[in-house]
Parts: sequence; C-alpha cells; structure tokens
Amino acid sequence: KPPRQSGPRSCTRQGSGAPVPGAGATIFALSSGQGRCGIAVIRTSGPASGHALRSLTAPRDLPPARSACLRLLSHPHSREPLDRALVLWFPGPQSFTGEDCAEFHVHGGSAVVSGVLQALGSVPGLRPAEAGEFTRRAFAHGKLSLTEVEGLADLIHAETEAQRRQALRQLDGELGHLCHGWAKTLTKALAHVEAYIDFGEDDNLEEGVLERANSQVRELELALSAHLRDARRGQRLRSGAHIVVTGPPNAGKSSLVNLLSRKPVSIVSPEPGTTRDVLETPVDLAGFPALLSDTAGLREGAGPVEQEGVRRARQRLEQADLILAVLDATDLASPSSRSFLDTVVVPAGAGSPSENSQRLLLVLNKSDLLPRGGPDLSPHLPPHLLLSCLTGEGLDGLLEALRKELAEVCGDPSTGPPLLTRARHQHHLQGCLDALSHYKQTKDLALAAEALRLARGHLARITGGGDTEEILDIIFRDFCVGK
Repeated sequence: KPPRQSGPRSCTRQGSGAPVPGAGATIFALSSGQGRCGIAVIRTSGPASGHALRSLTAPRDLPPARSACLRLLSHPHSREPLDRALVLWFPGPQSFTGEDCAEFHVHGGSAVVSGVLQALGSVPGLRPAEAGEFTRRAFAHGKLSLTEVEGLADLIHAETEAQRRQALRQLDGELGHLCHGWAKTLTKALAHVEAYIDFGEDDNLEEGVLERANSQVRELELALSAHLRDARRGQRLRSGAHIVVTGPPNAGKSSLVNLLSRKPVSIVSPEPGTTRDVLETPVDLAGFPALLSDTAGLREGAGPVEQEGVRRARQRLEQADLILAVLDATDLASPSSRSFLDTVVVPAGAGSPSENSQRLLLVLNKSDLLPRGGPDLSPHLPPHLLLSCLTGEGLDGLLEALRKELAEVCGDPSTGPPLLTRARHQHHLQGCLDALSHYKQTKDLALAAEALRLARGHLARITGGGDTEEILDIIFRDFCVGK
C-alpha cells in the first residue's frame, strides 16, 4: 500500500493535458457552504489572484506565502470597508489548483459575503467560477488524477463512515497507484514484444523475451479478473445498498422500517394491507449507506390496488441487495407465514447465501408476545433473529447482523484492495481484460503489440490519461461552485 502523502502535493506530476475552460481567466467563488455561519471562505484562482488580494486589502503588500494575516478588506473603487478578515496567499504551483490562489476568511453573514463577492467581481480579469472549476483546474495542472477527483467528490458527498473511509482512500490515490502499477506492467510487456519484433533475429537479444511478456500478461489478467469480481461493491458503497423489507401482512414490516430509520416513514396500523406502494428512505446502518424499502404484504386474493402493490413488492425483491424477511413470531403456523417461508425465505437460503443467491436475514418480530418461559419455535425454522419493534429488544443483534451483511455487500473500505466506485472503472477494466484476451489469441506479433497498447489505453483513461474530455463535464458537474 503506498504511503499517504503529507504536506503540499508535489509539483512534479505531469499535467493531464485536458483543456481548461476559460484558461487564463481568474475565477472566484464562495467555497464554504451557503447560509449564515461564523466564518465563510472565499477563494480565487488564476493569474490575477495577487492583484485581487492587493486591491481589497490595506496595506496592499501580499502576505507571506501560506501564512494567515489579519487585514481590513475594502472595496477596490469606493474604499468602503467591507470586513476585517484573515487572508492567505498561495503562489502557484504550490496550491490546490497549481495556479496563484488567494483565500479570504470573512465573517459569515450574508451581507459580508455578498459585499466581498461584489468587490471581487469589480476587479478587472476576475469572473465567478463555474461548478467544479477549481478542481478541474487542479486536474488540468496535474495536481489530482481523475480517480482522485472522483474521490474528492465522494468525500464531499459522503454521509456515512464507510463512504468517508472509501472516499479518503481514493483521494489518497490508492486506485490511481494500482492502475499505474498495472500500466507499468503492460509497458514492460509491450517493450518485450516490440524488442522481439525489431531485434528477433539479432543474436544479442536475450532468450525468453516473449515468455516474460506472456507471464506478465497472465499475472495481470488474474489481478483484473479479481477486481471485476467485486460484484459492484464499490458502487453500492457510493450510492447505498438496496434493502427490501418484506413479509406477510401485519408482520411488522412498517414498524421495522420506522425503527431502523428512526422516524415515522410508514403508517403503522393493525389493519392488514395498510402499505400498498413501495416506500423508500435512505438510512445509515452501522456506518453503511442503504436505501430501505417498505413493501406491501405478500398475500393473494386482495383487491386490485393492493395486488398492484404486491406485484411491485415482488419486483423490488428481485432487485434487492439484501432482503429483510419479517414474520410474526406468534403466527408462524398460519398459511401466509408458511407460504412466505416456502416461496421467499427458503429459496434465498437464509443465513447461508451461495454465490448466486440473494442475501436474506429472517426476522421474527413481536417477540414480546411470546410465552415467558421462552419461545416455542419450530426447530425446522431457518436461522433467524428475534426482535420486538415495540420494546426494541433484539435491535442490537439485528444491527450487528446488518453490519456484517452490508460489509459483504458493499465491501470493507478499511481493508483490502481499492474498490471500483464507478461504472466507468469497470468498463475500462473489462476493456483492458478483453484486449489482453486478444493478445493471447493472436499469432501476429504486430497485432499482439497493438492489443497491449489498447489495454494500456483503457488503464490510462481510468486515471485521466488519453481521451477523457467527453466524461470530464459529467464528473466535475458533481461539485458545488467553489470546489
């Protein structure tokens, strides 16, 4: 695992070569959140940043680089005082974007922020930044790779501990370093193949050149295949695992959804068939993101509206990453409970999921209504958890079981190799693997070399090399203005 970088990022990294929209202009924006706050951060990036800083501050000398100084901010034309603020000067290339940057740490009232932004807008050569433009400039100047840009976007949007850990790992460059290592392996293999093409008849060429290239390609194929078998864990970690709560009517599904989400998402009623549509709510379960779906009770013979709800419930079951199957612990012998066990729980393999089956946790609700001498449950029941949504007894055990299941579904962001968090990562890794397959099949060495170049191009596109302009707008659109 590569060491984490500390301090300013090295300026020796080669730029991405991607064009910067409005290159040459100096941009400014509010980088902290909107709304009233104690401190607001406004920053600029571009060649006129130093001029803007001198125009708004008195005295007009630039502060020492990367040192905070208290200055009075005034309008550059009227010299009307705007605020007393901390200002920082980051001369390029030792800055976030690689350009000259300035920051104004002002008081967070809306009038102060608006006044400073208007003053900056009056400085010649400055314009408001577009969404994600600061980060796009950092990418264009080689301060961040494309995977690090995506990690930064994920970190800004992270809502759970698992998402934060994964985003930090990607921002630290772990996925990028892994792809660069793979690309280096391909470069060596390509060099061996081309050496054989150019000097194959030369007695000075050492033996086993092609064998070494083939060995390197085989090792890389194994590594790529292992990553492509991650079953979309990284994407689930970014967007949330889909958990569907299902069961017969009146088993306590809506009560469980309310208990896990800690708010009254679903209507709870003793009347069967209360929930007739799919109700979804995002939740944080043991640090993992999840989309919790409350569904209609599965039964036959209901009215047309409820039957449509049952149809939608069965459709969601097919799409679920994890099923929470809920039964009434006091009503296990009823036809509806037995039918649910036979048609949903047993086929999914509760407690022991295979590679091709869905993951399922069986929850027996209303444990508070069981006899005091202990539950008299059938020994033929699949592995299950006892719970009382009324008293909360058994909730800790359920949350621990959910944590283990979600760690399998989403992957553990604290350990193991970097996860593939976007569909484009999988697309390019699959393209690389396909190119390596063509390399193994072809008998023509020139075509084999071309296959290795194609494979290396797919790896380069993951980190931002090659022709990536068509996806940059989509990626940087995820950022707010000022980042």
